[in-house]
Amino acid sequence: MTIRTNHGDVVAELDRANAPCAVHNLVHLARQDFYDSSRCLRLTNSQRLGVLQCGDIFSVEKGGPGYRFADEVTGAETYPRGTVAMGNQGPDTNGSQFFVVHSHANIKPAYTVLGRVVEGMEVLDAIVAGGIVPGEGGEQDGEPRLPVEIRDVKVRR
Repeated sequence: MTIRTNHGDVVAELDRANAPCAVHNLVHLARQDFYDSSRCLRLTNSQRLGVLQCGDIFSVEKGGPGYRFADEVTGAETYPRGTVAMGNQGPDTNGSQFFVVHSHANIKPAYTVLGRVVEGMEVLDAIVAGGIVPGEGGEQDGEPRLPVEIRDVKVRR
């Protein structure tokens, strides 16, 4: 999968064996141009969590695809730098949200892992270096100071 942004491309290898429903969902949405011209609306950079969240087309946790599906987790998931995982609003609320771990994610294993970034971590590093517009989470959680537009998401077999 290639996520083409206004800051450069991020390429991830998706793991269909680990998350068949979630990967199929992301591929389907990408092929329907769902993510085109959307923004990554949340950047978190705290001791607990360092992620860029994308996939909500209106605002954080609003504007999903109109359906939800179950988590694909074993309870043994970890989220090191470069992990791509489904974002959600609680158990079994997956839709279109996903996040990319830019540094670390010390979170419980409750998020379906879609795959791993194989190229473009420097793009995420530049976005993080630009800073955060303080939001409800203070200085460490809000919109990226450098707006991130997803121009398109391409997937190939």
